[in-house]
Amino acid sequence: MEEAMTSRGLSGSTVNQAHRILHKALKDAVKWGVALRNVTETVTPPRKSTREMQVLPPADLKTLLYAAEEAGMGSLLLLAAHTGLRRGELLGLKWQDVELSQGMLSVQRALRVVSGKGYIVAEPKSSADRRRISLGPVAVTALRQHGATQAELRLGLGPLWRDEDWVFTRSDGRHLDPDVVTHRFRKLVQGLDIPRIRLHDLRHTHATLLLLAGVHPKVVQERLGHSSIAITLDTYSHVLPGLQEKAALAFESTLEDVQEATL
Repeated sequence: MEEAMTSRGLSGSTVNQAHRILHKALKDAVKWGVALRNVTETVTPPRKSTREMQVLPPADLKTLLYAAEEAGMGSLLLLAAHTGLRRGELLGLKWQDVELSQGMLSVQRALRVVSGKGYIVAEPKSSADRRRISLGPVAVTALRQHGATQAELRLGLGPLWRDEDWVFTRSDGRHLDPDVVTHRFRKLVQGLDIPRIRLHDLRHTHATLLLLAGVHPKVVQERLGHSSIAITLDTYSHVLPGLQEKAALAFESTLEDVQEATL
């Protein structure tokens, strides 16, 4: 089964999920006397595939954001890079969640995929996912300009505008289709001389650049909505060697300052 599914282009994660569902179904069937045995117990579960993250250096990130502005995706991708929000969280933002005067936004919902139902608006999965994120001046300015442009569009459409308060919308006010956003992002990246990153890699780029800049991992954890700092440190362990070196130099520098002050 695994070979047949992977030959159709399905990922290891998808095959693993199918195995778990089938295993549970057959386990129940055995318990209810419908089946004699659970044949999935004789099969080694397929491993989940993990794709290595890509992190854009600042110069490439600037190239991407400039091109995004030209392609009409500027404010969306800028906010993704400046906050580390997931795709569903970005597209689930409403203006009521944004406090531009305070330079803050709140994650209150996300667009999620539900089998057989398509995309639904869902509450955050955990208390860590429901969070407030500080915005820098660049992000605040971008959102102000985006809001002004959206107001002009809404005024032009009049009663045809679907006033649902989404920050990022289609031309009629409805929320964006996540798959369309991913497709447009992939096409945008393919036309640039930068690494072939995924939209989700903007989240990884945000976290990595913060850690390299010396931001405490606990702050990064809170911005990303990880349930524990251990997840953050494990996910971005590639940054830790550099942080360890900085810590050692900072410690020695502190001792030198103390020694000089006592002389």
